[in-house]
Amino acid sequence: MMNAKQLSLNATLLALLIILGMTPPIAIGLPVPIVLQNFGIFLIAGLLNTRSATLVIATFLTLTALGLPLLSGMRGGLPVMIGPTGGYLLGWLLTPISVAAVQRLLATKTVPSLSALLLGGMFVTDLAGTIWLTIFYHTPFTVALLSNLVYIPGDLIKIVACSVVLTAVNRAVSFK
Repeated sequence: MMNAKQLSLNATLLALLIILGMTPPIAIGLPVPIVLQNFGIFLIAGLLNTRSATLVIATFLTLTALGLPLLSGMRGGLPVMIGPTGGYLLGWLLTPISVAAVQRLLATKTVPSLSALLLGGMFVTDLAGTIWLTIFYHTPFTVALLSNLVYIPGDLIKIVACSVVLTAVNRAVSFK
């Protein structure tokens, strides 16, 4: 059962994810834009335990599927969820599990180790997105995989920034 403190933290991080959706996406000529929301996903996966993080992300995705315009650029609804970005959204849901798996291997909470945790989350998200694009566009896996290269520099910047934030937060308080 979730206590009031955990529920408040989950709601706060859900609100942060929604606020990050108010930032406009950066169109790059591919069907999937560059967004800031995955910074929020990384933060949620790094701050909360696996169950709570998955619950927050699942709640966000459910609200989005129901039509609330919560994704970057104020988009939402089932067509968006099953469109080109669908695999990445599924990857977001798998990110806390990936982060927890990598976390078992790393005991420290330094910027490099937190970055390694979040790289695992980025890998899962990009892999799910690649598989989805392969199916959605009937394109070869390698072509879809190569299209993800354009996202990696920005994702790496978000991962390092998130790791710095997580390191500072972990020094101050533990949420897990």
